[in-house]
Amino acid sequence: MTLFESIILGIIQGIAEFLPISSSGHLAIFKKLFGLKDVGLTYDILLHAGTLVAVFIVYWKDILRLIIEGIGIIVDACRNIGRFFKKLSGNKQINYVKVLRTPYRKFVMFVIISTIPTGIIGVVFKKLFNLDNPALIVPGIGLLITALLLLTVDSLPKGRKTPKNMRYKDSVIIGIAQGIATLPGISRSGTTLTVGVLCGLERKFAVKYSFIMSIPAILGACVLDIKDMFKPENAISSTELTYYIVGAIVAAIVGYFSIKVLLALYRNQKIRYFAYYCFAAGIVAIIAYFI
Repeated sequence: MTLFESIILGIIQGIAEFLPISSSGHLAIFKKLFGLKDVGLTYDILLHAGTLVAVFIVYWKDILRLIIEGIGIIVDACRNIGRFFKKLSGNKQINYVKVLRTPYRKFVMFVIISTIPTGIIGVVFKKLFNLDNPALIVPGIGLLITALLLLTVDSLPKGRKTPKNMRYKDSVIIGIAQGIATLPGISRSGTTLTVGVLCGLERKFAVKYSFIMSIPAILGACVLDIKDMFKPENAISSTELTYYIVGAIVAAIVGYFSIKVLLALYRNQKIRYFAYYCFAAGIVAIIAYFI
């Protein structure tokens, strides 16, 4: 891979990971059309790390609060365990501490619950399908599915759910949607945003939830792949590593601005324009497959 190709892939990842047009689909199409067969596992991991940096920058206050509240959940759960044993020893006057007593603590639990079906579906799909190098028809069909989803989201009624009144069932449904979106061409952000609004989430919170819930999913996928980075067939030179890091930095910078653009478009209900693009890109990919 050349430096130019690394930068182009970084731009595609930064744009398509957050705008609802499917990063996996566009990367697969770009690799096929330009004959990129030597894109290493290390590069894929670094690209995802770059886009995670963008999420952390945009939502750092929320993420810091979630981390603090997550630690608080663990501490209070341990306190309740201690109080349980004290009650067994005969001290009946001790009351349990309410663990999920704030909206952010519920937010933490929602993200954890969403991650479970995402992880299960992602592992199953990885075993069943060639997600790293799919035939062009796969992302083509996925992009058409994404387009259909995006055509509906602007017309959906505005939801009112926030972490305070969101239900655990909603987090499971959104987690399943995120798992299905691991298929090339199906946009993760577009799918989770649409399903989130269908579940009644307030639109601004639906965007925030979509991006923050992607953090454990992407981190988990990277952790599972890290062990394969050190295999002889995945070895890379220092020059390639430099190119990969540049691509990851580009993905982070472009990703930051992509999130800002999506927030503005989603607020003004302009997501349907991405549907037209996905239809066109999907049709081109399918035609290219048969040609």
